[in-house]
Amino acid sequence: MKMKIRLSDRTKRRLGGAAAILFALWVGFVGYIYRAMRQPPEVFGHVMARMPMPAYFLFPFETMWTHARRGTIQAGDIAPSLTVKKLEDKSPIELGSLWAERPVVLVFGSYT
Repeated sequence: MKMKIRLSDRTKRRLGGAAAILFALWVGFVGYIYRAMRQPPEVFGHVMARMPMPAYFLFPFETMWTHARRGTIQAGDIAPSLTVKKLEDKSPIELGSLWAERPVVLVFGSYT
């Protein structure tokens, strides 16, 4: 036998108001995290260090991270020049000086 629960109009309004408040808080917190993701790594790390564990289950972190960190470089754009250290002697080299002579391929990753 199923029991039917009838809610009064007053209770429905209260539940609707509570749901609206919770949704507004959720949107505000997602906005705060997204803004933190667009900051330098030190700032973002500071924010995430204080994040309670249940928050990781309530918010779309991976989607937000992908969007926040995608950058502005498009396919076909000239890569920005940066300074790196050579493997042989650890001397710094400007990558922009290399691709003036020939194509340069950068591979990022771990081979361990």
